[in-house]
Amino acid sequence: MALICPDCGASNIDGVDTCESCGQPLTMFNKPQRPHSPVGEGMLRDQIKVLQPKHPITTAPNTPVEDVLQVMLENKIGSVLIIEDEKLVGIFSERDVVNRIGIEFDSLRKQPISNFMTPSPGTLEAGNKIIFAVHKMAIGGYRHVPIVEGDRPVGVISIRDILRYAEEQIGAPGS
Repeated sequence: MALICPDCGASNIDGVDTCESCGQPLTMFNKPQRPHSPVGEGMLRDQIKVLQPKHPITTAPNTPVEDVLQVMLENKIGSVLIIEDEKLVGIFSERDVVNRIGIEFDSLRKQPISNFMTPSPGTLEAGNKIIFAVHKMAIGGYRHVPIVEGDRPVGVISIRDILRYAEEQIGAPGS
């Protein structure tokens, strides 16, 4: 049986510690134990598309910081995807606001968002299992993961989506 890398989709021999294509660790996916909860079983079974990823709010890399923050506030969202030529080049999140801008907002407000975004963010596809999203969020310390088709962003999931899913699984009939 093959072990599919959640980061690059490469097929690996069952039992390898790292992906032979991209070098990402795969030890979490070796010798899976049966989960003893509806949440764990669901995350192994269900694809990200059941989370109904939200339509991504996007902007160009040259958009001023203050404009991006206004969009985030108006839309009550925690991240904006940065797009160039219809391809995902970065993500700017509430964590970037705190860690990269902070109290310097007044002096940085006119600078392009590309100066503060996280470039080349980790992504997933709607057909990946939810457990891959949980793993990516845990390992990378992410709260938001762009969902893509090729290089084109088609959605975003957040830790809130995972928590909502877990709550639904706990409350599901038969659990």
